[in-house]
Order: sequence, then structure tokens, then C-alpha cells
Amino acid sequence: MAEITLNFPDGAKKSYEAGIKPVEVASQIAKSLAKKSVAAKLNGHYVGMNDPLTEGGDFQLITTADEESLAILRHSTAHLLAQAMRRLPKFANAHFGVGPAIDNGFYYDTDNGAGNQVSVDDFAEIEAMMKKIVKEDLPILSHEITRDEALETFKDDPYKVELINDLPADEPITVAVQGDHLELDRGGLVPSTGWIKHFKLVSVAGSYWRGQSDKAVLQRVYGTAFWNADDLEADLQRRAEAKERDHRNIGRDLDLFFTSQKVGSGLPVWLPNGATIRRQVERYIVDKELANDYLHVYTPVLSNLNLYKTSGHWDHYREDMFPPMDMGDGEFLELRPMNCPSHISVYQHKPRSYRDLPLRIAELGMMHRYEKSGALTGLSRVREMTLNDGHTFVAPDQLEEEFKSILKMTMGVYEDFDITDYRFRLSYRDPENTAKYFDDDEMWEKSQAQLKRAMDDMGLDYFEAPGEAAFYGPKLDIQTKTALGGEETLSTIQLDFLLPERFDLTYVGEDGQDNHRPVMLHRGIVGTMERFTAYLIEIYKGAFPTWLAPLQVQIIPVNNGAHGAYARQIQKELQEAGLRANVETKEAKMGYLIREAQTKKVPYTLVLGDDEQDNQTVTVRRYGQKETEKMSAADFKALVMADVANYSRPQK
Repeated sequence: MAEITLNFPDGAKKSYEAGIKPVEVASQIAKSLAKKSVAAKLNGHYVGMNDPLTEGGDFQLITTADEESLAILRHSTAHLLAQAMRRLPKFANAHFGVGPAIDNGFYYDTDNGAGNQVSVDDFAEIEAMMKKIVKEDLPILSHEITRDEALETFKDDPYKVELINDLPADEPITVAVQGDHLELDRGGLVPSTGWIKHFKLVSVAGSYWRGQSDKAVLQRVYGTAFWNADDLEADLQRRAEAKERDHRNIGRDLDLFFTSQKVGSGLPVWLPNGATIRRQVERYIVDKELANDYLHVYTPVLSNLNLYKTSGHWDHYREDMFPPMDMGDGEFLELRPMNCPSHISVYQHKPRSYRDLPLRIAELGMMHRYEKSGALTGLSRVREMTLNDGHTFVAPDQLEEEFKSILKMTMGVYEDFDITDYRFRLSYRDPENTAKYFDDDEMWEKSQAQLKRAMDDMGLDYFEAPGEAAFYGPKLDIQTKTALGGEETLSTIQLDFLLPERFDLTYVGEDGQDNHRPVMLHRGIVGTMERFTAYLIEIYKGAFPTWLAPLQVQIIPVNNGAHGAYARQIQKELQEAGLRANVETKEAKMGYLIREAQTKKVPYTLVLGDDEQDNQTVTVRRYGQKETEKMSAADFKALVMADVANYSRPQK
């Protein structure tokens, strides 16, 4: 029989009879290795542990200790889900799209026909069938079939047929078999269903087939899987915490905002409580910018389309822009996706001198971006947003100092919001794929070096990320940890040599010549009001610090008739001091009213009865505490005002 030679990662080479299986190779090395080997790779492609090897090459065994083994397990669990659904009468005729592993688990897109939608109520039955198949310990085998065989095999599943027809003519087609179940698959599966022991179905949602809005809406069943029970339990606890912190749920419970198809997808409506939080953030950041010599402006949300053609957004960002509006007179107006061209128009409004620089322009600028319906999420992914935007125009020799100044201001803002878990990312052009970036190698090398030098001068730690730059220049991204354990960009500072060139921006230099070219810095400190508020909701779990809380003080008179006037007096004094206070007028048991204030997460609850009224005092209960404290009304007002003035930060 013919022999094949396998090249192992440690440099060893060994010959075997053709047809040997990876599990047999592992067993010959060590029985213990075979017991923990999940899959194999031959020349970079996955091979099942039970599949015969017909050719030699670079060979690697993937064990449960390897990071990629978790994706293999989850991919296999998606197949197990499909097999279990097919065995249940309700889903016996289901059609299946794709079922990949993802970062936090796996999913499978399913079409179950009218009246047979999957719901969370079905999960227990589906999981029970999955566990039954696990006990059967069905071997998982893969083999290649012809295109005609594939089309015949999957002729009753339109989604599989579409996938097969879209494959290149010369691409091999493989299927995975586990008992009575057949899957179109490219490899990367566990040896048998018995390996899949710790899994859970977690949610179901709608999803366009292949992510295209003109295709069918399928049900996407999500799940997760781990190698051991402890990891699964920890993950489920994280998911429960994530659900509790989900800004959409908290936004509903605390009456912060809502979204409605009647209003329009991706267009949140801010309710009074949410509007109060947003207003506090807006006032704070505007005051901070004014104190740092920014000039605030208002510019239109509509602009001439040619503005975005000049800036390059039309070429590089068109898919994320709404269609232009034909005004009928040769002019096309565009809902702006970015504010920078608008601020450039402010710079161009009159001649500029070196004495004007740095020129700092800021705006709470409303923008519109075309997002597909399936991507819209509460406040964090919307079609209309208001950006805390700023652009600074500097002489080239002012660039690094201005960058440092912006970064120092940003870090000060983070301190006020008690944001401490973040890191710095220098986002560069991808040197291997320069086509999507402005074509000027010298500009990129110079600007990236300046960015790096400024960070080094400030003594700040950072990591570098090729491929994450904007099309017009490198940037600093500040990556923050979310309450749900992920990471997102909260703030950016971008260097831009391109737009001043495209818009022919100039200033008069000390030499009297008007041909000097400024450099532009784009920056967003707290990002959009929508995403930043969503971030705050989840970080604080709805229990906002006093300075941001929609309602800061809930006042509960023991008896409205006897103590209502005193309660309204305290409310008036607090409101005159700029605080947000409310008097409870409902007639209900005191315990219920106090619990309600706690449920609404009001920072301070005051109870006012005879003793408080007679002595001009208040009984104070802080959110989350059972103990109460009695103090004078004047002392309480001073306490809350100090809390607000300190941005409710922990006392040092």
C-alpha cells in the first residue's frame, strides 16, 4: 500500500500507510494524546479524527488545550442542534442556512415554516434531544461528493442549494455525517457527538438570510458550549448579568427612551428621564470645551452632495450614506454622515492667519447613517445620532502639542465620569492593503510617526493596530471595557493631512504668504450622545450617579395632607439650587413608596413626618442602603450639591 509522509510541528517527519486516520496517528504517539485530540489539520485544512489521510504534508493535532478547539466544539454543537431539531416532529421539515461558531458561542439560521417558529419555550425539548444524541456517541465522518450529488442530496433545502450553486466550479464539496444527519461542511468537527457535553441554547432572533435585506428572514437560534461545566456556568452567569445591564431593558424600565416602527427603525425617542441624562452630558461637555478654547457652532444636517464628493466620503463611505435628495434645480442635498466638511466650511468662511491657529471648532452635530435594520440596537446602533464633534486646525509645528492637549482633556473627562478601564490604540494604515487609504506614503509615514512620538512623550502605554486607520489618516482610539466584558472605541483623535489638501485650506504665515497649509485634527471625546448614554446605562446598571440621575431626590411625605406643604417647601429649595426633586403624591403604604423609589434607582429618598416638619429636618435614605440618617434640610441640600459638584466621584 502507498505511503504518505506527515511533517509534525516540532520538525519531525514520519511515514504512514495511506488511509491512516488522525486518531490512529495520535494513538501511536500516546494514548493520552488521542483522548484529548479534537481534530487535525493537514496542510492548513481541517481533517476529522476519523477521516482517512490520503496524502502527506504538514500535519497538526488540535487538542482541547488549544484555543481553536473551542470553535471546533461550538461548530459541532451547531450541527448537533440541527440534528436534534430534525428529530422533533415540530421541526422535522425545517430548512437550515449556516451554523458557524462565533466569539461567544454559535448559531444556526433556520426556516421552520409558518406556525413552527422556534421559541425559548422549545429550548428544553431541543436540548433534551441534543443530550440524547450525545449519549448515542455517533461518530462524525466527512467525505467529498460531486456537485450533482450535493444538489441531489440537499434538493429539499433551498438554502443549501443556493450555497452549493454559489461555490466556485473547481471548489471541492464535502459533507459531514453523524448518524442519520448530513451536513454541508468544510471541516473542523469533533470526533463524535459524545464529545459535546456542556452546552446551552440561549436566545433566538430574526436574521436576513446571508445578511441581505432583500432575502428571507430566518430564525437565528443562538447557543454556547464549553469543554467543562464550570466554564459553561460562568458564561451563563455573565449572560444573566449582561441581560440585567442591557441598556434596552433598563431604558424601558426607567422610561429613558423607546424605539418604534411607527416612528422609524433606528430613530430613538428620548423620554424626559433619558433626555435629562443626555442634557447633563451635553452641558458638561460643552462647558468643558468652552473652557479649553473651543468655538461652538451650529451647522446644517443637510449639505450639498458635492461637499462629500470633495471630502472623499462619497467614494469611501457611500454605502453608509442615505440616498441624495434631488431638489429639482440641479442641486442634490445629502443627510450628512460626518460633520468635518461642515466645520471646514466654517474655517473657509474668511481668510485665516497663523495668529488664528490653533482654531478649535466644536458642535453637538447631528448625523445620519444608513444602517441595515438587522444591525440596529437600542441607542448603541442607530440611524440618527448626535456626535460630540470637534475639529482643530493647526500649523504643522503645532500638531503634536495640540494632540497632547486634546488627549489630556479627554482623560480629564474620563476622570469626571469615573471611567478607569481603558487602553490606547494607535490605528495605522494596513501596509499590505493600501488601496482603501489616501495614496500618499510620505504623509502616512510622517503622521504615524508624529502620533507615536506624542504618545511616547506623554509616557503613555499603547498598542499598535495596522488596518484600523481612517481613510484619510492615522488615529488614536481609546478602547474602553464595557459593562458586558467587551471592548469598544469610546473616543478618537485623528490626524488629517488629506482634507486640508482636498479643500485647499490655507492660512497666511508669518512670512505674509497665504499659501500655508494647516493640518486638521478630528476628535470625539464622548462619542455620540446615543452610544455614550447606552454605555453609561450599562456601566451604572441604571443607578446613575447623583449628578447624572434624572431624578436626584424623591420626597415622600408621611401624610400628604399634614406634611405635603413641608415636602413642597423642601422641593422648591432644592430646585432653586439647581437640583432635580419630586414630591410623591400617591396615597400608599410608606414601605411601598420607599421600595418604588429604590426600584427607580433615585439617589436620595427623603421621608418627612411630624418630627421632620417641626424641626426643619429630613430623614435621608441613600439608594441601595437600608439605614437612614436624619439631618437638617440645609445640610442635606449642601450634601447633594457637593455630590453633584464632585461629579459623584468616590472621595479620595
